[in-house]
Amino acid sequence: MKLVSARLSCIASLIFLLAANALAAYPDKPIRLIVGSAPGGAPDVLMRTLGAQMSKQMGVPIVIDNKPGASYVISTMDLVRSAPDGYTLAYGNVVSLATNISLLSKVPYSVEKDLTLIANALRVVNLMVVNNDLPVKSVQELIAYAKKNPNKVVFGSDGNGTTSHLGMEYFRSLAGIELLHVPYKSAPAMLTDLMGGSVHVALSNSPVAGPHVQSGRMRGIGISDNKRSPTFPAIATVAEQGLAGYEVVAWGGLIGPANLPADIVKRLNAEVLQALQNPELIEKYKSLGAEISPSTPEEFSDLSKRETEKWAEVIKRSGAKVD
Repeated sequence: MKLVSARLSCIASLIFLLAANALAAYPDKPIRLIVGSAPGGAPDVLMRTLGAQMSKQMGVPIVIDNKPGASYVISTMDLVRSAPDGYTLAYGNVVSLATNISLLSKVPYSVEKDLTLIANALRVVNLMVVNNDLPVKSVQELIAYAKKNPNKVVFGSDGNGTTSHLGMEYFRSLAGIELLHVPYKSAPAMLTDLMGGSVHVALSNSPVAGPHVQSGRMRGIGISDNKRSPTFPAIATVAEQGLAGYEVVAWGGLIGPANLPADIVKRLNAEVLQALQNPELIEKYKSLGAEISPSTPEEFSDLSKRETEKWAEVIKRSGAKVD
């Protein structure tokens, strides 16, 4: 019996050591990072930048897998169905982790039960932009023009439930104006139509809209943050221009499926925080109009809960809906 017990003890120790070595070896193959945005959109650009830096640190490729559409439900459900081994991650943001809860009639996942929040990484302000042919150069002029032309001003968005959609619904509600909403699957497609004239106004992430404003292909008339952007200091905030309290900021970071091992969560959180200290990444984000916003997993969860409550009230007050 003693011999059997000794053998069993050796086997158990061997299994433990093998498991420990397997975990210590993480990662030893490419990591897939799902982004619910088309290539070229702000989330795609920002997460590619973060993924590239993390790849250098971790020594394995981090491959971006774009899965746009359905207000991030497609990308999030792809993650939910994946194995909790750290080799499938996703971009989780204000849409998938907050606004969907109130905006969609049925959300097929639970943030608390089906996902592991690893680390917030960034915050992005939005630019309110208009087609150059629209005869407005400020938020107040846009409001006045829309009141004279009810339901004739078309606003485009990056998709239903995005901050570009809800931010304009919030704006419409506060300003007391009627606008027509046209959702797109990506910011680049929407902004192309805005420059072409079929869309008149939009609230778009500054990393994507900013270069077009700087080149003169569209006009920036407002900043959605509660303070002016250092990248666009001449553009006043929407709140400054008469809509006190207006603030719409996009945020997002790294998430995994439920039951992701604590050691892997800790490792990934540390890698995100290290990447966000890289001077080149910080400058890249600044050039795109984004700010680093690192967090612990617990802080990321708290942010999700706070924003879920905030946007539930905005959605209720504005009457926003999925078109």
